[in-house]
Amino acid sequence: MDGIINVNKPLGITSHDVVYRLRKILGIKKIGHTGTLDPDAEGVLPMCIGRGTKLAEELTAKEKQYLAELTLGIVTDTQDISGEVLERQDVSLNEEKIKEAIMSFVGDIEQVPPMYSAVKVDGKKLYELAREGKTVELAPRPVTIFAIDIQSVDLRENKVTFLVDCSKGTYIRTLCHDIGKKLGCGGVMSALKRTRSGDFKIENAFTLEEVEEKAKNNDFSFLIGIDVVLSHYDKVVLADRNARRLCNGIEVKLNGIEDEKIFRVYDEQGKFLALCTIFGGKVKVLRAFYGEAPK
Repeated sequence: MDGIINVNKPLGITSHDVVYRLRKILGIKKIGHTGTLDPDAEGVLPMCIGRGTKLAEELTAKEKQYLAELTLGIVTDTQDISGEVLERQDVSLNEEKIKEAIMSFVGDIEQVPPMYSAVKVDGKKLYELAREGKTVELAPRPVTIFAIDIQSVDLRENKVTFLVDCSKGTYIRTLCHDIGKKLGCGGVMSALKRTRSGDFKIENAFTLEEVEEKAKNNDFSFLIGIDVVLSHYDKVVLADRNARRLCNGIEVKLNGIEDEKIFRVYDEQGKFLALCTIFGGKVKVLRAFYGEAPK
């Protein structure tokens, strides 16, 4: 079984918990996720199955969209509502000032990753160091906030909800913390749902219960084929002889395709073989998905 499953991760479990659950449901060990979601976050978590794990790095690098809730007037050690409260402040801000501060973060910005994160320093994750009471000075990292759509501002509860489109590596809780800091009253992320990861959207995501129920009935319609995920690349069909040569590591030449163009390669039976490119008219395999070479 190879491909991608667009999972809707529930609250209260880790991304690794989702991997564990899917291994039990599908009876497959080779499963990986495409970007950690904390237990306090829910939403889109594309899962790579079998040879689909070869796409993990590419899918992790895609743009993300989140629906976030920001609570003003609180600062915590984790930058989200579940952390230890370090400060509480009164909030006396109008809606216009809040919106202005939030929108000022659209564009290329820099973030310092939170101590309670999976960023590694000298082989150790920051959250492990934080639990030992240690702190590390980190350099700011560049990220991009492509767009923010403010959904609501509740001045009574000091809560703001907004949709944010952002680059890989963006910490939404750090964004909330930095917005609160700019407003001078502090802020924490109090809820988070990932609504999109690349082309994977929340409305098309399956819960773990749905995946389990379908799998019990031998219905694997939740599984997206590897070549479907790569369908933005052109398709090239090789004659069977050349397909065998390619899979056996023997040089294959193709005319009429520009150098460095990336494309999907199929055999004449429609089997997806590899993601390839061209150098000097010769086919170079970037990622092979054929398993054993055909005879």
